[in-house]
Amino acid sequence: MDEKVTSTNVKAAYDEFYQQHDIAWRMLGAKYKAQHIIDVCKGYKFETVLEVGAGDGSILKLLAEKDFAPSYDAVELSASGVAQIKKAGIRNLRSVQEFDGYHLPFGDDSFDLIILSHVLEHVEHERLLLRELKRVAKMFVIEVPLDYRMGVDARIKHFLAYGHINMYTPTSLRYLLGTEGFDVLEGLTSLIEPEVTRFNTYINQKKKKNLLTDIKINAEYTLKKMLGDVMGAKTKEERANAYTVLCKKTDHQPEIF
Repeated sequence: MDEKVTSTNVKAAYDEFYQQHDIAWRMLGAKYKAQHIIDVCKGYKFETVLEVGAGDGSILKLLAEKDFAPSYDAVELSASGVAQIKKAGIRNLRSVQEFDGYHLPFGDDSFDLIILSHVLEHVEHERLLLRELKRVAKMFVIEVPLDYRMGVDARIKHFLAYGHINMYTPTSLRYLLGTEGFDVLEGLTSLIEPEVTRFNTYINQKKKKNLLTDIKINAEYTLKKMLGDVMGAKTKEERANAYTVLCKKTDHQPEIF
């Protein structure tokens, strides 16, 4: 394993991130992320689950409430996130630890499942992290936002404000995983739900509530969903806002060069 750790400036940016975070906003996002995990794992059972980059613990808290697994562990880059996880009252949480972003403090094949939800887009050396995940677990749920669109290079400042330094399409994520020895078993595309858009519009952006905006938000969501249902998987992937995969590690490590 390479001895790289997260850059000091990146670590500092996240260290205090959860000290003044919006609980309602994060729990709303976690509500759908947790459901995506449950949906993509349908038919599978896991005894031990580790969330890498667990944030404030919102996703694990919701999964625990739904009895997703009997045992949970968490690692998080930021000290403020670890503090929030410890206070979250997550049922059956065995441990929570701060880590350097690349080295997991667990032995080989310690977990049935690792969850990596909206983390990979923030990681400076994504392949190094993926290789460490493979060492520690047997199966994985990975979700990334689908930020890549026409003209995205003109919005670099916007995405950097969220810490998004990597961008994916479903195809590029599958390629990345395939070239690191991950076998994708299930895939799930998702749209931003109207509930989330309304919260972002009226609460985060502080725009005045009105019926016309509500109608527009619902209509845009319904149209995107309908087009995906009618046109098929390719259109769903093109229009989706997030992509979730369940994968397992293969027995071989692909050779690069």
